[in-house]
Amino acid sequence: MREYVWLECTACGDKNYRVQKETRGANRLDLKKYCRRERKHTAHKESRKK
Repeated sequence: MREYVWLECTACGDKNYRVQKETRGANRLDLKKYCRRERKHTAHKESRKK
């Protein structure tokens, strides 16, 4: 089963990316992605949008 999660920038807190993730036995995502507000690649962590 897959679900959508948001990737949130650790520097500014913006939720920039929405990605699909496998839910069974998966760890939380932690990726380096481009942040438009910071104008550079920063660490993005998984967050569930409410």
